Amino acid sequence: MKPSSSLSNDQKLKICHHKAANPSIKQSALANWAMQEFKLSKVPTQGTISNILAKRQQYESMDSTELTSKRQRAVKHPELDNVLANWVLQCQARRVALLGDLIKEKARQFARQLELGKRTPEFSNGWLAKFNIRHGFKAQKSYGESGSADLDAIDINMPTIKKKLQSYSLQDIYNMDETGLFYHIALDRTIARRQIEGSKKDKTRLTFVFAANADGSHKMELLIIGHAQRPCAFNRKSGEQLSFYYRSNAKAWMTGLIFREWLQKMDQQMQDANRKVLLLLDNAPSHVVRDLPFTNVQVFLFPANTTSKIQQMDAGIIAAFKRRYRRFQLQDAIDRDEQQKADIYKVDQLIAMKWAKVAWNDISSKTIANCFKHTGLFERETQKNEVGSEEQDIENELKDAINQLPISRPMSVHELINPEEEQQVAHEEISDEDLIKLSSSQDQEEEEDGEVMDENPPMSTKEKLNVLYSCISFLDLSNPNHVIAHKVLRNIQFEIRTIEKKQTTLDRYFCKEY
Repeated sequence: MKPSSSLSNDQKLKICHHKAANPSIKQSALANWAMQEFKLSKVPTQGTISNILAKRQQYESMDSTELTSKRQRAVKHPELDNVLANWVLQCQARRVALLGDLIKEKARQFARQLELGKRTPEFSNGWLAKFNIRHGFKAQKSYGESGSADLDAIDINMPTIKKKLQSYSLQDIYNMDETGLFYHIALDRTIARRQIEGSKKDKTRLTFVFAANADGSHKMELLIIGHAQRPCAFNRKSGEQLSFYYRSNAKAWMTGLIFREWLQKMDQQMQDANRKVLLLLDNAPSHVVRDLPFTNVQVFLFPANTTSKIQQMDAGIIAAFKRRYRRFQLQDAIDRDEQQKADIYKVDQLIAMKWAKVAWNDISSKTIANCFKHTGLFERETQKNEVGSEEQDIENELKDAINQLPISRPMSVHELINPEEEQQVAHEEISDEDLIKLSSSQDQEEEEDGEVMDENPPMSTKEKLNVLYSCISFLDLSNPNHVIAHKVLRNIQFEIRTIEKKQTTLDRYFCKEY
């Protein structure tokens, strides 16, 4: 029999079970095992193995017919499935008892709101069992005063938190939080207020998810949540193809399902690194961890109404990110003003995401460690580095940039970095009406009001090199900052010339062939 290169769902499930039986096995070794075990023609990629492991619950919910197939049978009503799953997760966050009949009745209600009509499924016990398995929901129990045995659901005080932290090294203590960002907000107070009030229509708000450890040695990949799966700025590419961890829904909000996916991905990363870590979380409605089979991440929920005081991201890390993002935005606004553009704050979503990624990566380990220290949760010193001057320097840059712009009623730097409205939506409970909206039109490409396509034609290699030459000629090498810029510009020059040389060689080769 000729070796196959594809895997059946049954084989994918066996890969998941082999991983569960051998938790320390690396994904590369697991891929080699799969090739030998199933006589594949080639070794599955690391990305393939990672995706298979993330979908274990889906494979376990399949019947024998689906398992023998090489394609996963799609959920018949994905919008209904998503909205109902997010509703269940919100109920779990509120400790609401959910019996099977109540879930089925809520499913019927959502089906009517989604106008499924004759396509409405029969909400049988079999349907409910598959739904629960697909999302990892176990049998629901009533939450009495002591009904939840999960540490994650217990209100805990500061001494308890400190005692828990002492059993982990600083590099193994993580914090995660979300924030909204109006990514091309105007700096004029009057215009900005109109933009914020209309942000639900113009779709210029993104949600960012941050996570880092207490000594600042590891910042996890930035998760970005937008309104459309493939906005116009993506040029028909996916977020993954553009090297972003990107998810979308109609409101650009964090949901229970997106959170669970993120948390499972973190657990998988820690398994691969053979690390046991503690994750500190606030008790936002989307942060539901019941029934999830973690092996390497223990979740610890902060007590209600205390997160602004002890949450590390709230202690300054998110503000550090926003300072760096707004620096990009203001620098671009000044450029556009000098070019006499009509809307100097206009920027498309892809550029905003690129700025955000660089801003997150630019935050130093010292800054992160300092923010963890300032919460008062750690008896040990994280690092004796005071980095307030670094953040103050950026604030001074922002003030200078604001003064260079033609603004009648300028925002203060504090208002620009900490608009209350950016945080409100990140952690509020989602109504049934909004759950319906979140589940609809996720796969559509959207033209955004804030969209700005490339206004300038692409530059030729010669034009690029001429621009760089002009910049280099301007530099004064007696100025230390100019010396740094000189080195960077020369490196860019070298890269452009190298790419051009390779392209010329290829062109000559094909000319000879034909």
